[in-house]
Amino acid sequence: MIAAVETYLAVRRAVGFTLSNTEYLLRSFAEFATDQKQTHIHTTTAIHWASQARSVAQRHVRYQTVRLFAQYLRAEDPRHESPPINYFGYRKTRRVPHIYSRDEIADLVLAATRLPSPASLRPKTYATLISLLAATGLRVSEALHLLVSDITPDGLLIRKTKFQKTRLVPLHDTAVTGLARYLTHRQATRSADAHVFVSDDGQPLVYWKVHSMFRSLLKSAGIKPSHGRWPRIHELRHTFAVRALESSPTGRQRIGQHMLALATYLGHVNINTTYWYLETTPELLRDIAVVAESFVQGVQP
Repeated sequence: MIAAVETYLAVRRAVGFTLSNTEYLLRSFAEFATDQKQTHIHTTTAIHWASQARSVAQRHVRYQTVRLFAQYLRAEDPRHESPPINYFGYRKTRRVPHIYSRDEIADLVLAATRLPSPASLRPKTYATLISLLAATGLRVSEALHLLVSDITPDGLLIRKTKFQKTRLVPLHDTAVTGLARYLTHRQATRSADAHVFVSDDGQPLVYWKVHSMFRSLLKSAGIKPSHGRWPRIHELRHTFAVRALESSPTGRQRIGQHMLALATYLGHVNINTTYWYLETTPELLRDIAVVAESFVQGVQP
């Protein structure tokens, strides 16, 4: 079965997947099955192996990994069993995101501009990074991987990111102006690195340092923990999505079209991920409830 694992990984990696965790899990399963003298996938074996994980979420990941592998193998050899969907009954839960107010975003940017060493690039780097995330809804990793050459007259070229997709993100005129202003200051570092966001030594920013700095900026801006947890920089993306839905100019009746456009803009592979944003604000949920009630009563909204 090890040979089948190698072939499966090679096929999927050929289309852009990294699969580091998948490789680890499938090798472990193959060894487990081989120890039991099995050359084909059996559902009971997959369940037994997956059940060794401590949490339901981990069991689900292990089980789902084998299930996808089994589907691939079964296409050529029906002796492989196809484990049923969601055997462990796992349902992913998400923490309630912090939706930043416009004042909070402005305070974060202001706090960044007031970082020590105002003559250095650091205050401008973090102020621009936060502004760009808030204005575009980019993933933090996407912003940190931006190259100067990715800034085009039509917007930002986001290359092969989380789901191996490339997309173009249009920019508002104010974002274009702010980014151009930052690049002027950035050129003064004379960094040979091609990344847009760099530190004072010319090296690209790394996520853990950005995360740590953002926590400091939250405190400087007077933003407190929400629901017992500190707001995250990634939630600027959530905020962008929610505000985009709230400000839809053609009305909520056409929410399906808005969701499809937003999913494309944000680079979501599954639109269910985008629909989750509907659950994050009372305003959106209230509108959904009104439309649903009208539908049940047979009243046109």
